[in-house]
Amino acid sequence: MKKLMALMLCLVMVFAMAGCGNTNETEATDATMADTFTVGICQLMVHDSLDAATKGFVDALTEKMDAAGKTVEFDTQVAGDANLCTTVINTFTAKDVDLIMANATPALLAAASATDSIPVLGTSVTDYTDTFKGAIPSNVTGTSDAVPFDEQAKMMIDTLKLTEGDVVGVLYCTNESNSLIQYEAVKALFEEEGIVVNAYTFSETTELQALVTKAAGEIKALYVPSDNTVAANDTVVGTICNENKVPVFTSYGGAVCYASLAIDYYELGRETGLMAAEILLNGKAAADFEVKTLVPTVVYNNELCEALGIEVPEN
Repeated sequence: MKKLMALMLCLVMVFAMAGCGNTNETEATDATMADTFTVGICQLMVHDSLDAATKGFVDALTEKMDAAGKTVEFDTQVAGDANLCTTVINTFTAKDVDLIMANATPALLAAASATDSIPVLGTSVTDYTDTFKGAIPSNVTGTSDAVPFDEQAKMMIDTLKLTEGDVVGVLYCTNESNSLIQYEAVKALFEEEGIVVNAYTFSETTELQALVTKAAGEIKALYVPSDNTVAANDTVVGTICNENKVPVFTSYGGAVCYASLAIDYYELGRETGLMAAEILLNGKAAADFEVKTLVPTVVYNNELCEALGIEVPEN
């Protein structure tokens, strides 16, 4: 009888230990077996590029969910200002959403600061390593809109026939750390060719019109990095520069630039959505994915080139 009791006790302990050992695996399985998922999207501001990235993300993730017979509910919020991203993200963490998509650097920083358990995917972010000072959180990954700076500088030099002593302006907001990185990179590249680089910086959008007007009288061309604040106000930049026959080159494309070497933001969003599908449907972790970049393409604004007297290279 004592031997029987001892055997039964051993079996109970074995099953108990097995149950404890599989807790994390069970939780992951339960998550992927859900029929409905909730995703919070924090977009910094309304702008064509950011809008396209959000649409690409929603389209790709919805397609994957539909194919799997699952449902995804999106809570899409446009912060409108970097300082309001935290407020938006806090609503997501309070709802305990299954995943957060952060569109632009301020949104990504807010999400990473608010949670270390909910998967966070960034998009329209130039440099993740710099954003997190070298240590990207384990629950964070995503896609980058970085474009090779050397190719951008060379494109401007070749198409505008810039020579030693010509002055190029770089316009960016001092509140965006990624813009400073881009400025320093293109500055070094231009200066290697003897081209002078002037920085035109601002912190408030109320300064922009006067600043661009000043720049237009001092430079031969203007370079705009992937700066969300400038992008949201680039019609002001384009109007002033076009009136003064100053060609504008941007890292993100857009109607104000005579040419761009940029990525497709819709496709950038789609790649982010595919990552989200792997996390939600297949139990992957954010740490399983490296930050992904896309191959940029060259686009000329033929009408603007003609107005500015710029010869578009033949294919």
